[in-house]
Amino acid sequence: SRGFALEVPGAHDADINVISWNRKSSYLLASGGDSGDFKVWDMRKWTAASGRATPAAEFKWHRKAVTSIEWCPTDESVLAVAGADNQLTLWDLAVELDAEEEARHREAMVGAGGSRREVPAQLLFIHQGQDNIKELHWHPQVPGALASTAASGFNVFKTISV
Repeated sequence: SRGFALEVPGAHDADINVISWNRKSSYLLASGGDSGDFKVWDMRKWTAASGRATPAAEFKWHRKAVTSIEWCPTDESVLAVAGADNQLTLWDLAVELDAEEEARHREAMVGAGGSRREVPAQLLFIHQGQDNIKELHWHPQVPGALASTAASGFNVFKTISV
């Protein structure tokens, strides 16, 4: 029997729930875990100087476990992520902001009691209103269209043009 071709011990701080290969860039893989984080792995740049696998990008936005993750079939930098926090988020990993735009993003999210939360520049959209989101999928023929399943039913929506 043959062993694994690649192993990534400690890829997340908690259980890894989902992974998705990028259909446009065969070297990109995304993973989502129980702690609400998701990471993007570049197979061309697998290890750091320490010899340990390091993600090309990582985000901790969701407040509960990531339950589904999928790359957009028509845009290699766009990723959809769903979580047990009842949010489905869309990300464009190609976005880079200048210093002035970064400052606006730091002040963008104000919660109850005036608490602030920095909004990552790459976060494009947050879809809410479903309870206990379990799965999401991009439509194979309608660019930018998504479907998501949850305890409260399923949603089909289009938020971006890609």
